[in-house]
Amino acid sequence: MDVTGKLILALFLPALLVILFTRITFNRFVALALAIALIAASIYAGYTSPPIIFVVDALSLTVGFWFASQMMNKKEN
Repeated sequence: MDVTGKLILALFLPALLVILFTRITFNRFVALALAIALIAASIYAGYTSPPIIFVVDALSLTVGFWFASQMMNKKEN
């Protein structure tokens, strides 16, 4: 896969993982830890070659965690 495809996946996939895991576990901190573990495994396996993908992954995780927090706050009200 080329760098553009990896950047697009890094932009959306971690946020979607955090949201999905939040819906499954009902805990946004556990969801964030699971998503970070999956991304760390992919880094260890060598699927993220350019270093800019690490930054994009972190940004996407932050956005996903923020959205999951908003989702959980709406659920409580």
